[in-house]
Amino acid sequence: MVETVQRRAWWKYALVTVPAIEILGGLSGWLSNSGYGNPWFDGLVKPFFMPPGWAFGVVWPILYALLGIAVAMILAEPPSTKRRNALILFFAQLALNFAWSPVFFGARMIYPALVIIVVMVGLAALAAGQFRQIRPVAGYLMLPYLLWLCFAAALNSAIGNLNPGA
Repeated sequence: MVETVQRRAWWKYALVTVPAIEILGGLSGWLSNSGYGNPWFDGLVKPFFMPPGWAFGVVWPILYALLGIAVAMILAEPPSTKRRNALILFFAQLALNFAWSPVFFGARMIYPALVIIVVMVGLAALAAGQFRQIRPVAGYLMLPYLLWLCFAAALNSAIGNLNPGA
């Protein structure tokens, strides 16, 4: 009897990937005291396009959920070199994502955080491109995240420029 290769149900992976990414992302922010309420951050001059604090609490969980679904779709695909490379890019950028808050808010290192986010944008764009080739919807699910990362990089840069030596 010949077995046919069937695509595994991505939602089964998402039951793990979505909560894992949400928890790790939230933990990264919480441990580094990110956002408003951090005395150092509250004392910085913010650019005119800085969103209110509540916006980050709404946007990040949505973006993390989209990332969790996207990676679940790729994990559900049969193993291949292309899949492996896409996952390496994805998890590399995700590690940088989780490192950004501790560097920016915890260590108060604005420009090293900017380097991290710029590299993160590049890796996330490459991962999204690879995801799109494997499973188009998975690549498209990363687009809001990429747009937000570009916006976050602009915020990071503007905060650095407005607060020399901070």
